[in-house]
Amino acid sequence: MTPKRKIWITVAVCVAFSLLMLVGLMNKLSAPRMLTSYEMREYGAMLLEKPRRFSDFQLVTHSGEAFTKSSLEGKWTLIFFGFSHCPDICPTTLATLNRLVAALKDGEQKDIQVVMLTVDPERDTPEKLAQYVPYFNKDFIGVTGNQYQILNVATQLSVVYTKAPLKGDDYTMDHSSNVVIINPKGDYHGFFRPPFEEGAMRVAWRSMAADFPD
Repeated sequence: MTPKRKIWITVAVCVAFSLLMLVGLMNKLSAPRMLTSYEMREYGAMLLEKPRRFSDFQLVTHSGEAFTKSSLEGKWTLIFFGFSHCPDICPTTLATLNRLVAALKDGEQKDIQVVMLTVDPERDTPEKLAQYVPYFNKDFIGVTGNQYQILNVATQLSVVYTKAPLKGDDYTMDHSSNVVIINPKGDYHGFFRPPFEEGAMRVAWRSMAADFPD
């Protein structure tokens, strides 16, 4: 083998090795950051030690379709319990969730759905939710039902709320502001606690999704 050929072979090997190193680095950089349980809490994600099953329910979406426990299976679901007459926390949270989803890759967006389950079914009919929820994101789902059905779901997911009277016949709703996390098996996985920051929520969700068994 001539010296010139040896040089070319050496160069080719070095280039190939460099490319492999670059591909490995890119894969590492693109892989979700795996958080410890402590880091999860620092990022606002409070995960249950063991995901909890809960019983079925019968609710309805803002488009009039049935919404049951099976509607939560096959993808991650973020559920926010709120109401359309909410002056601040609800619109702020839904706007944050919109930014969270918008910043995900297309392949990730299909793996997550966002639901606002009303705590005010008296005023939040499917028609009302159809005007309110898609304003924040056309793919967000507004869900309602009768007060007993909603209370059943809320209780199982450790969410509390109560009607608070205002002047005259008016009222508002005091409610938990956590965002409930349901895993693709349809089990209660944990929750995000406020204050919400979409960047931290995104890192935490990617970590829990990557760590979730297929």
